[in-house]
Amino acid sequence: MAIENGKALRKGEMTRERILHRAADTASIYGLDDLTIGSLAAELGMSKSGLYAHFGSKEELQLATIAAARERYLQTAVAPGLDAPKGLAQIERTMEYLLRYLENGTFPGGCFFNSVNAEFHGRPGAIRDNIREGKAGWRARLARMVKDAQRNGEMRRDVDANYFAFELDAFINAANWTLDDPQTIALTRRAIRACIERVKL
Repeated sequence: MAIENGKALRKGEMTRERILHRAADTASIYGLDDLTIGSLAAELGMSKSGLYAHFGSKEELQLATIAAARERYLQTAVAPGLDAPKGLAQIERTMEYLLRYLENGTFPGGCFFNSVNAEFHGRPGAIRDNIREGKAGWRARLARMVKDAQRNGEMRRDVDANYFAFELDAFINAANWTLDDPQTIALTRRAIRACIERVKL
């Protein structure tokens, strides 16, 4: 019986992962507000009651979608860069994987977080707070990489780590909004390289 229960639990987890994968893809194109239990159930060939069993409310579905999208983002765009040695190598590799994240269409609508950030920017509440906290955490991580590079003697000490992290993040954000231009990735790669070369020792 325990094995049967374990199988049922695993099946439920797989179903939830499938729902959230589709939800994140859909939200990257149409926004989180367009996510409804009814529309997702129709897309996935499930009953509303079956999908409702995983999420008790629309906000719960939206927050779970953000968490699933963040995990996909971390695995595809962030984790590979963190394998590099701390400091300049980690900055360079992280920025390259962020460009690949956009270039490879990890989310069909471009960067999931840019999309939902624009959608909820002027709407106070749990969704906006979650997105903002994630964004602030990401910039803080970039700033730590800059400080590591400074401690390694790879980057000028007079560089403001928070400002430089903001600058690098701005390049990625700008690239996301112009992905329909075939030159965007190449130009962004050049801009990031020039930015890094400017502060290297």
